[in-house]
Amino acid sequence: MPLTRRKFLSLAATGVTTGLVVSNPTIRAATTPKIKAIAFDGFTTFNPQMVFALAEELFPGKGAELSNAWRARQFDYAWLRTLSGRYVDFWQVTEDALVFAARMLKLDLSMKKRRQLMHAYLEIKAWPDALPALRSLKDMGIRMAFLSNFTAAMLDAAVKNSGLEGIFDAHLCTDRVRAYKPDPRAYQMAIDAFGLQRDEIVFAAFGGWDAAGAKSFGYPTFWVNRMNLPVEELGVAPDAIGGNLNDLVSFVRSGNSP
Repeated sequence: MPLTRRKFLSLAATGVTTGLVVSNPTIRAATTPKIKAIAFDGFTTFNPQMVFALAEELFPGKGAELSNAWRARQFDYAWLRTLSGRYVDFWQVTEDALVFAARMLKLDLSMKKRRQLMHAYLEIKAWPDALPALRSLKDMGIRMAFLSNFTAAMLDAAVKNSGLEGIFDAHLCTDRVRAYKPDPRAYQMAIDAFGLQRDEIVFAAFGGWDAAGAKSFGYPTFWVNRMNLPVEELGVAPDAIGGNLNDLVSFVRSGNSP
């Protein structure tokens, strides 16, 4: 049974609604505008685990270590390039991070293995809960767009692999503004694309740092915390936290209930 606003706020007082933790229940107060759109980080919808599984296949016993180092450096490079004004697209950032991680771990990253690992990013598919949840949101009249560090080609491939054509209004890639999240120029893209007020757009984050960045920018923010991680110590918390996109649907439905 869908949650009403009253039921949602009642449950919010205890901090949990169907797996959804409410950090700031006042976001659903009666004076809050209805949610009209959602901007999604790509990883809320697409599962990168196949990339990391391939890393273990190519480097037995070292795949997890390589994957962790690769992913950490991937975002380090994105942030550093934004700060230094030396932008390159996320495909290049990802490849540079892979090369560095392999060298740091003293792994023999042949050109063949390098190409295999990079190509895996063009083969990722949606998490199992994504399609039904996104269809529910679309049926509710919610407009949706990706707001992602991914390149357009990476997003296009993932959407096609997952059968999600026709669901999203736009692919808002950071290439448009040449600045990675959490730079405000990146978050501003959703306001410009939807033509809505900031508080009418929910930002759905995958990373805790991205949830903090979007909330600092001023978006109502939902953290799709698939890894069950603690909130980042950045002085700001998302409005609500859930484990998958079904929890996001509940959050939006309850917030828009009369």
